[in-house]
Order: sequence, then structure tokens, then C-alpha cells
Amino acid sequence: MTRSEKDKMLAGELYHPSAPELQVELAACAAWLARYNAAMGDTAEVWHALLRERAGTVGEGVMLRPPFYCDYGFNLHLGKNVFLNYNCVILDTARVSIGDDTRIGPAVQIYTADHPRDPALRRSGLECGKPVTIGANVWIGGGAIVLPGVTIGDDAIVGAGSVVSRDVPTGATVVGNPARVVSKS
Repeated sequence: MTRSEKDKMLAGELYHPSAPELQVELAACAAWLARYNAAMGDTAEVWHALLRERAGTVGEGVMLRPPFYCDYGFNLHLGKNVFLNYNCVILDTARVSIGDDTRIGPAVQIYTADHPRDPALRRSGLECGKPVTIGANVWIGGGAIVLPGVTIGDDAIVGAGSVVSRDVPTGATVVGNPARVVSKS
């Protein structure tokens, strides 16, 4: 039996993002995001209800301030009391898990989408996703970028504007491009 492009995407394998079934999912997410982002003047309860319509998991007390952007939504798994400030972007072709009590500053970008290093494969349009895991009680400063496949441990701090290309240990503070450990608790 031939596997669908969505199945391949969810398994972290190379897939064609232009596949019709994925285009339908992208369109559904875009429509949902339009509703979510238009609810900017509404209450946290309205935002929370809208998040539950599309996200994979939404803990109590989650707040994603609009405007917010993602590819699919269903790959987002948000613990209790997660907070994302304005203008965050999550490319969720793979699972993105964000632990309880994590705070994410404005304009943070979290990427799971990755592309082949081989130029012929890249030219073919294939891509893959690598999950991102962010632990509990993490603080990510504004404008930081988290790259595909990264795990950020509990209680870590990512400085504003940092580019996180490697795993961050529990309790570490990282800054810079590429982000490097400057202290551990």
C-alpha cells in the first residue's frame, strides 16, 4: 500500500509538500488562523476555544497572542500556562511540544520544516520535518529562532535574538548566533 504524503510528513520522512491532501490541510489551517487572529479583541476564553479546534493538545491557561502563524496546527502540543507573545511563527510540519509554564517572547520563530542537503533532492521539492521539544518553565526571548530537531530542556533561557541550532541543556542560558551556553543553573 502506498503511504500518503501526510503520513510521510508525520513520520519525519521526505514528502512532497505540494500534495493535494497537504494543500487542503494548509488551507484549513489558514482559514482557522484568520478566525483566530481576527479574535484579537476577544477574551482569553475565546482564544482558548479556538486553539482547541485545531491544535493537537492545549493545556489550561494557554495564551497565544495574535497575530500567530503556523502551517498545520494539529502538530502543536501546548502544556498548561504556555504563553506566546505577538507575531510568533511555528512551522509545524512535525510535532512541536511546549511544556508547562513556558514563556515565549514576540516574533519568536520555531521551525520543524527541513530540506535535503543534496541539491538534486532539494530541487525535486521534497522536504521533511524534525520535531522540536521545548521543556517546562522555559523562557525564550523575543526574536529568537529555534531550528528543526532541537530540544530545549526544562528551566532553560534563550536570549532574545538567539538562533538555537543545537539542543539546550536543562537549566542552561544560551545566547547568540549560533546560540551557546553562557551559564547553567
